[in-house]
Order: sequence, then structure tokens, then C-alpha cells
Amino acid sequence: MVSETKSTIMLFPFLFLIITVAISSKLPDYFSLNDFLQFDPTRVITALIILVLTAIVYLRTKPSPVYLLNFSCHKPDDSNKCSKQRFMHCSDSFRTFTEESMRFQRKILEKSGLGEDTYLPEALLRIPANPCMADAIKEVEDIIFGASDELFAKINVKPKDIGILIVNCSLFSPTPSLSAMIVNRYKLRSNIMSYNIAGMGCSAGVISLDLAQNLLQVHKNSYALVVSVECGTLSSYRGNEKSMLVSNCLFRLGGSAILLSNKRSDKYRSKYELIHTLRTHKGADDKSFASVTQIEDSERIIGISLSKELMIVAGDALKANITTLGPLVLPVSEKLLFLGTLIARKLFMMKKLKPYIPDFKLAFEHFCIHAGGKAVLDGVQKNLVLTEWHMEPSRMTLYRFGNISSSSIWYELAYTEAKGRVKRGDRVWQIGFGSGFKCNSAVWKALRNINPDEEKSPWMDEIQSFPVDVPMEKCT
Repeated sequence: MVSETKSTIMLFPFLFLIITVAISSKLPDYFSLNDFLQFDPTRVITALIILVLTAIVYLRTKPSPVYLLNFSCHKPDDSNKCSKQRFMHCSDSFRTFTEESMRFQRKILEKSGLGEDTYLPEALLRIPANPCMADAIKEVEDIIFGASDELFAKINVKPKDIGILIVNCSLFSPTPSLSAMIVNRYKLRSNIMSYNIAGMGCSAGVISLDLAQNLLQVHKNSYALVVSVECGTLSSYRGNEKSMLVSNCLFRLGGSAILLSNKRSDKYRSKYELIHTLRTHKGADDKSFASVTQIEDSERIIGISLSKELMIVAGDALKANITTLGPLVLPVSEKLLFLGTLIARKLFMMKKLKPYIPDFKLAFEHFCIHAGGKAVLDGVQKNLVLTEWHMEPSRMTLYRFGNISSSSIWYELAYTEAKGRVKRGDRVWQIGFGSGFKCNSAVWKALRNINPDEEKSPWMDEIQSFPVDVPMEKCT
């Protein structure tokens, strides 16, 4: 970076002279180049100094590009596989659910969009189950270290080279923190900037990206490791409130690790460049704030409650997010159509005219939408008018891995890569939804063609089996 700046500055005196010659050739005869060169030398030197200083300020304030070198998604052991039948059997073994609650969970599973090969933590599959703190720590260690070990194996970066560490886990926040756990495991340097994000829901992965991007603007020549994980061992609900049983049926085991860089020299070995991050927080609205909450039920059993208005809240948050993102990414034609419709509705009181929904398929080739559940994906598809091909990575991730919280957008990108769909110049839109209520976006640009045969991912051994139809199967 320093050598780039110096070489650029050295060129400015020559550029200044060339521009002067070019301009003088267009000036009247009474103001020639000779006249200019006969000016007071101090003026010429002053002009050069100002030009050089301007260049230095520009280079120092110019935002640093943020590159994604690589990423990794954890694939649990086969012993953690949990079919719908096994899930119901394990639920029944707790002896805390009423018959009505069991029927309700079975109904949710039938409509969930999940397949038969998702994963649950070991502690929740034991019979009888008696999860404890040690089980929770083992769960996050297996995920975090599994994903991070695979990531370091993919890239030529040593753990001690990492200057920024960000870990997000919404429901499990032990002491020492998860970030400290990583520092200890990989013996990261003592001056590392580490952050542990908790309670931010399934959109925390994009929040971590946004934080990493901002830090990389300040700390030059740095690497940032971002880890997204969730812990289900201690957050599984054992009561009978229907609004709190839904999350039991949807959330599964998984996590991801990604490595970012602001070194320009890393551009040629990186996969993507981060173009935009955009965060929308609707927490000022009471309905949005209360749509996803961790509370106690009437029996003082803790669980995650999902309100009936969740889908409406999610739709409002998505609309607010894309309204801000649209002008940044959409082509001019779409911006004009949107603006024209808005003016017609507002100024000319044409209320019957439907709001124009921009075609985001013109702005992005690939969509990675948080696989929160079938209803979430159906709602986003309807709002953005996406095809089944665009929805395929999200639907197949939900089917194969379930709701894996903030890491789902990386399993979806891994699916897209495994299908050989990512080409140089392609634009990827990652969308995360989370409690609060939040809708966050990350926009990437592919820097090269991604060869699926060279990529290790959770899909590599089974990608040929996808996509699959997702029937509303009944479990027994």
C-alpha cells in the first residue's frame, strides 16, 4: 500500500506538466506556454505542492477495498443427523410435552421445508437428554474449530497474521467469551481486536460483516476473521407454549468462518469483493421489537417466542431495506420507473396505481436469503418476484441443513459455488433477518470464476442430488 502511494505521488509533477502543455495549446496566442513558464517559480512550486498534498489526502481517505479470501461451512458428523421421526422420538423422551404439543410439532415439521438429514447437537439426541454447560461448550467448539480449521487449510494465512476477530452467537455467551476461545485455540496475537456479538439474532452474520468492513477501513493491511455460530444445546424449549415450540422444529446445527482482507495484493487470490453492507433496524416499533423474544412461559420455562405478526414485520423490514439499497444497485431504467410511479402516487394522487417493485434480478445474479423457514422464503420470493432458480440455494439449504441462523447465507453461497454458477463479475445479494427486528444486506462481486471441483464445501459429496422436490411429508 505504501509503495503504491509513493509511486502515484511521483507521477504528479509529470502529469502536471503534461496537462499544462495540453491546456496551453488551446489558449489564445497572447497566453502561451512560454509565458506560463516565465511565471514566478514560487507559484509553480506552490501549485505542485497543493496538487501533491491533494493526492495524498485522497489516497489516505479513499475507502480500502474489502476482499473475501475464502470461507468455510461446518458439516457435522453423521451421528448428529436428525430425521423428523428421530426428532419426534427425542421430543417424546423428554416427557414434558403434552399430546397437543407433540401434534403441533409434528404439524410444523410437515410444513417446515426441512428434509430428513438435518443435524442436532449431540446432547439433544441423547436419551434421556440432560444438556449441560459442558455440552453447550462442546457444541460450539466443534462448529467453530471445525469451520476455522477448514478455512485455514484453504488459505495461505497464518492465525498470527489475523488482526481482527469477530464472533457472533445469539443465544450462548459464556465467560471467557467465544472470541477468547478462538484466541486461545489458535494462539492469536495479544493485540488482536476481538469482538463477541450476542443477542442479535439470525442477521448477526451481516452485522459482523459490516463491523469488519468498518474496522478494515481504519486498520490498514489487516486480516479479519468472522465466525458465525449458534448454540441449540441450552436453548431448546421444553414447555408447551405453541409460539415457543416453532423454533425447536426449525433450528439446527451449523456454523461458518470467513476471512476478509483489505490488502490490495490479495485481490488476485480472493473470491469476492464486498461492495455494500446495509443495516435496517425496526426496533423503534413495538410490534417489530416483540416479534422474536427470549422469554419465560407461564411455567417459567425459557424459550424463543415467535409472534403471529412475524411475517408482516419481516416484510416491512425487507421493504425498508430494499428501498435504501435499490438506488445503490439498480440500473438507471429501474430507478426511473420506481421514481415515476412514486411521483404519480404522491403528487398526482393516483392511489390506484400499484407501487412499482424494482426488478432486482437486473442488479444481482445470485440471491442468498436467510433460510429461516419456508414461510420466510415464500414471502421474500413474492416481494422480490424471484424465480425458483434464484430461490434454489436458500430452499435447498433449508431442506438439507435447516435453519442454521446467521450462517445460512454462507451455506447458500457454498451451494451456488458447488453448482458452478458463480462467474467473474457476478453480483451476490445476502439477506439476513433477525430479532429486534432487523433486515441486513451484504452485496458481493465475484472476482473470478469459481471452479466447484477446487472447492471444499458441505455440498461437495452430494451436490449432484440437488435440487430436490420438497413435499409436505408426514412423519410418524
